[in-house]
Amino acid sequence: MKIYIIHSREFDFESQLYAPIKACQSLMQEHEVILPHDANTAGQFSKPIIDASDIIFAEISFPSTGMGIELGWAHAANKTIICLCKHNKQSSSSIKYICKSIISYAENKMIPDIMLQYIN
Repeated sequence: MKIYIIHSREFDFESQLYAPIKACQSLMQEHEVILPHDANTAGQFSKPIIDASDIIFAEISFPSTGMGIELGWAHAANKTIICLCKHNKQSSSSIKYICKSIISYAENKMIPDIMLQYIN
C-alpha cells in the first residue's frame, strides 16, 4: 500500500512523527510510506504523489496552509484521509468534513499502531 503523510513544518516532525514511523518495521517494509520532507522526497511536488497514494495520514496538531492545500487535493481525489491529533491540541472544526476519522493520541510512539489499524 502506498501511504502519504501530510503534516505541518511547525514542529519537530523528524523526531515526533518520522522517527516513530521509521522505527516500525511492518510499516516500512510492507508498505511504501512517503514522508514528504525526508531526504528522498524533499522538494517534490506533492499533488501527483497524493493522487497515486492509497491512503493519506495527516498529523493535524499544528495547522498550516500547505497542509490544508494537500488535504484539499487528497479530498478532491477521493482518497481516504485519517487525521491524527495530539490529545492536548484542538483541530479545526471543519476537518471532520473531509476525513474518515480523527484519532487523538497521547504519545508519538502510538502513531504507527494507529496507522496499522487502518491499513491492515
